[in-house]
Amino acid sequence: MSFFRLPAWIRPHLYPGKTYASLGADEKAALKAALSKFNHPAPLISVMIPAWNEQDNIFRTLSSLAANQTADPVEIVIINNNSTDHTAQLLEELGVQSCFQPEQGIMYAREMGLAVAKGKYHLCADSDTLYPPDWIRLMVAPMKADPGITGVYGRYAFMPPPGTGRWSLWIYEAVTGLLVRIRKKNREHLNMLGFNMGFITAVGRETGGFKVRAVRKFDNDPNSKDFTLVAEDGQMAVNLKTRGRLAMVTSSKAVVYTSPRKLEADGGVWPAFWNRLLIHGKNLGEYVTGKYRKDADL
Repeated sequence: MSFFRLPAWIRPHLYPGKTYASLGADEKAALKAALSKFNHPAPLISVMIPAWNEQDNIFRTLSSLAANQTADPVEIVIINNNSTDHTAQLLEELGVQSCFQPEQGIMYAREMGLAVAKGKYHLCADSDTLYPPDWIRLMVAPMKADPGITGVYGRYAFMPPPGTGRWSLWIYEAVTGLLVRIRKKNREHLNMLGFNMGFITAVGRETGGFKVRAVRKFDNDPNSKDFTLVAEDGQMAVNLKTRGRLAMVTSSKAVVYTSPRKLEADGGVWPAFWNRLLIHGKNLGEYVTGKYRKDADL
């Protein structure tokens, strides 16, 4: 992860200044053609992406996935979680498989994705994240090599907002990377994030899936009555560990780049950094000893 700039592979997928409405017919045709090879009727790998009102982001994610290099048959499926914008129209124009989930919430979308996935291996992606060319191949490799590994998770970095640099984000990422390693022994499920994780589909289904008692909305606004710390991706990780081990994919070629919009919702990188530092500082003893705090949540 570079201190100064984004990696070169990202540039073709940025579409600077573009929205869905401003995409040209030639751009749509090229993207549709690139995506057509990820619509296999008998896939080994399913890439499942929940989406809610993502018309101006998801074509970038799809562009990055369409550039992935893998010899395995792959399906990409979007779970349209009751979008009210033109997400459905975009997916139809690009020829992308999709299914509609009217019940609002990330858990419901991911559960539907789990139900319809055809592949032996299930990769979770998000519609505001860009995926490097070897991401699919590198994420499934540990599970192919070792049947005792039931789930995987990868590293991530942030794309800076237009006109800003990456140095403050790099510091945030470095601290996060340290926390990931601290949590690996006793709280590894917290390292499994829904935009960069994978698992054996059958094990995910058989052990309880993404079901949680409180369902996150897509923005999960802390000021909303629906805000919850319970996470469906962490619950899936807990379930997977009942049947095997988790593995972290450490290759620099598997690092995904995600939108900083959650950091911006906290007031920017530095307010988000301090907010999370306080939270994780409070939980540090739990990460090290494995003993849950009484008020801890998944």
